[in-house]
Amino acid sequence: MKSCSSCWVGRIAKGLLVLFVGAAIAACAQTYTPLYNYGSTAGDPTNPSTFSAIAQGRDGRLYSTTPYGGTHKVGAAYAITTSGSLSKLYDFGAYPAPNSPFSGLTLGTDGLFYGSTTSGGAHLVGTVFKLSDTGLYSNLWDFTGGNDQGTPEAPLVLGADGNLYSTTEGVYSGQYGTAFKITPKGALKTLHPFKFTDGATPYGLILGLDANFYGVARGGGANNLGVVFKMTKAGKVTVLHSFAGFGANDGSQPVGGLVQGNDGVIYGTTYAGGSINKGTVFKISPTGSGYAVLHNFDTTQTLHDGLQPLGDLALGTDGNAYGTTTAGGATNHGAIFRLTSSGQYSLLYSFCSVSGCKDGFLPQTGMIQHTNGRFYGATESGGQTVNGGEFFSLDMGLSPFARLVSVWGNVGATLEILGQGFTGTSSVKLGGTTTSFTVVSDTYLTAKVPAGSSGFVVVTTPGGTFTSSRQFFVIPTVTGFSPPSGPVGTQVVLTGRGLIQASKVSFGSKNATFIVHSDTQVTATVPSGAVTSKISITTPGGKATTKTAFTVTP
Repeated sequence: MKSCSSCWVGRIAKGLLVLFVGAAIAACAQTYTPLYNYGSTAGDPTNPSTFSAIAQGRDGRLYSTTPYGGTHKVGAAYAITTSGSLSKLYDFGAYPAPNSPFSGLTLGTDGLFYGSTTSGGAHLVGTVFKLSDTGLYSNLWDFTGGNDQGTPEAPLVLGADGNLYSTTEGVYSGQYGTAFKITPKGALKTLHPFKFTDGATPYGLILGLDANFYGVARGGGANNLGVVFKMTKAGKVTVLHSFAGFGANDGSQPVGGLVQGNDGVIYGTTYAGGSINKGTVFKISPTGSGYAVLHNFDTTQTLHDGLQPLGDLALGTDGNAYGTTTAGGATNHGAIFRLTSSGQYSLLYSFCSVSGCKDGFLPQTGMIQHTNGRFYGATESGGQTVNGGEFFSLDMGLSPFARLVSVWGNVGATLEILGQGFTGTSSVKLGGTTTSFTVVSDTYLTAKVPAGSSGFVVVTTPGGTFTSSRQFFVIPTVTGFSPPSGPVGTQVVLTGRGLIQASKVSFGSKNATFIVHSDTQVTATVPSGAVTSKISITTPGGKATTKTAFTVTP
């Protein structure tokens, strides 16, 4: 079944249709297509949850997990094509085996997928695992309930260093959850135990454009209604916003993950709060300023509005954010919405559960935009034949693009690019600089990070040109400087890589005037007031600091 609007709207009297134009939004501007009914085959994965993140693999298929279904009824991992052909990859087992994989899957730079389970493992409080695209499973970590706490639910996110980062909810009384880092080989480090004042029950992290992480916690904070927080890679957490709730016309209880636009603005949702206590969409800057509610989910103001969002937002290549709500819509079984960068809200689609409606209902899983331009997601319940949920696509008419597996790296590092139609590729450029590349398959290629600017990646193929949805940031390095000492006014030549976009050079806390000669050389003048200290160079890709100090002489 394909539909341009709600199946319910299609059955209403024509005389009433005009009342619902605002809710249906340009009925044929988008096409919803149910693709697969979870549970339609014995041993199938079923009932994808709030945190069942969907990842695009190198082969163009989409990968995820469900916490229910599978041979043992405690969850399964699967791959599914964009046309809806599902292959089960792995069955999670009964206690004490790892089970209940709520997190979904995240693609690593090694081509493997990473996820977690909330239960099972050596201490019965969850695990972290990795999985190949053929279903080869490896357990990486068993949570203990101690300093590492346990019961992870949120998806893992790939950091700028190639490690995976995520959160736990905590297990015992007095535990409020943690943020942790784990290497692809399974070395886990707890980065931050939440203290309630800075949040409780943290959920999904995102990697920001500044290489810091941003996330939400459902509870804790100044009003025990949740927070938005920033975390450095070392684990320092700063509360950006404490939710005040219903009475303050603010959101509360954020659950779904955040997204960040290419302009740096961060968007998110809350499950409750707002004008009728049914949730909000908000924006906030990376510094915590500019917090604003962009939309109150409110059926008294917007007819058949969505209510109570749980899933992560998805950032489209059109600059808009797309999300789902678990309730509301034309039949109160959930909806899909869009929020433009200017804050304009549109209800795109209403789910239904009545007889003859095949689209499923109660969407909890955040959607993903595939490199073919279409969005894919899942409902927790309903479907064409059984009540196991539905995998679906949403076509907004957006063009194909390229996706970067990682968006940070040094000059000479491997750049991994997902897409389609790569066979016969003639050119790959980063920030306008041509680089060498290898076409591995029609859906995956690699390139070398060239000396040059950070920026978008452009792949030229026989079928057209594909631009990456995100910028790639070249990490600067400083390998040396000369002379090692001198008075104020001395010209100091710094050498390294990734320096072409230098925006600041500092001697300790004092900023210096400088000249960029090339990607490998910058000359700076020792500024007035400088004291013996290390020298740092800042670019869009970060800050590089010398290993030793420059000695300021009289």
